[in-house]
Amino acid sequence: MEFDEYQRKTKETAIYPRDNPMTALSYATLGLVGESGEIANKVKKIIRDQDGDINQDVKEKLGKELGDVLWYVSALASELGVSLSSVANDNLDKLFSRKERGTLKGSGDNR
Repeated sequence: MEFDEYQRKTKETAIYPRDNPMTALSYATLGLVGESGEIANKVKKIIRDQDGDINQDVKEKLGKELGDVLWYVSALASELGVSLSSVANDNLDKLFSRKERGTLKGSGDNR
């Protein structure tokens, strides 16, 4: 499935307040952070409870959480009025530019 098709389909399941742009943007952002936190918590428990062993069950659970993260990334892109494919392409362009200039390592947005 292509990113933009996924983004169109996620709109069909987007049930949250969308009448105020800031409320919609905030909702999508908070959802993204929440789902990312769920992944972090699961990884923490792998370290604590499973001695770092990532079995198939864990991979499947993390994969489902990644799907939730992707859904919120898509919703956030929609609220910003940008396509998910353009976000992905722009990100790769930025990273390959940094690679070519030898600035992948380091910090800061403008490397």
